[in-house]
Amino acid sequence: MLKKIDQGRAYLEKHGELFACPKCSSKMSIKENTMSFVCQNHHQYDLSKKGTLHFLSHHIKTDYDKEMLVHRQEMIKSGLYQPLVKKIADLMRQIPITSMVDMGCGEGSFLQALADEKVPGTKIGFDISKDGVFLATNQPVEAFWCIADMTNLPFASQSMSHLLNIFSPSHYSEFTRVLQKEGLLIKVVPEENYLKELREVFYVDNESKQVYSNEKVVNKFSQEMTLLSQERLTYQVPVSEENQEHLLRMSPLHWGASKQAFAQAKAQGITEITIDVLVLVGKSKM
Repeated sequence: MLKKIDQGRAYLEKHGELFACPKCSSKMSIKENTMSFVCQNHHQYDLSKKGTLHFLSHHIKTDYDKEMLVHRQEMIKSGLYQPLVKKIADLMRQIPITSMVDMGCGEGSFLQALADEKVPGTKIGFDISKDGVFLATNQPVEAFWCIADMTNLPFASQSMSHLLNIFSPSHYSEFTRVLQKEGLLIKVVPEENYLKELREVFYVDNESKQVYSNEKVVNKFSQEMTLLSQERLTYQVPVSEENQEHLLRMSPLHWGASKQAFAQAKAQGITEITIDVLVLVGKSKM
């Protein structure tokens, strides 16, 4: 089996046309007999031992650490988002699937889950979290992983048939630039009851933190994209004893919880968790 760095090189040799230099927007290719991805203006990006590329021109702070991403990965593996993954896969199949990017991929679990659903197409995931991207390289899915900035994407204009934006921020001018003319943007945002059991135990004395509204996010999507559909998906998932710790630590919600509230949540346990999301589908405005 090829080393990860050789897998990364082979991927870029095969699919290099999907990329564009984030510094000058020119075409990119693998430099002969090297592990370097170079643009026409000689900006150079070297593959890591993990087979990833680092496209950031400056450090961007992220609070998503390896520990939290591992807990998230375990919960996704347990099937927490399986109905959502099936919904995304069905929506993607509205048009031919040739190429996709998971924008803010974290540890790569959603691309892996979509591959398990037999979703075809060239797959790329990126995140600002180096920890997340390095974890993603352990996923069995055939995909390329990179560290990149959503406001300055390292992808060629109109190169992608599908963009996935799952529980992540958006940058619509870049999304519309890289999306093909009839390509689809699928964005998943929390609804008011998303993970409500966690909010209730973590913020028992703070009702304002128990409430969430996605109104501004949804309005922004409708302003920037041609909205094709929106569908709310709500379901409950039983939580096993071995997944209790993973659930409590899988999201940023626990960051704001007091030690006392976290200990209380751990002691009492959560037997069922609510997934409540809105799935938005859009395309570029003509």
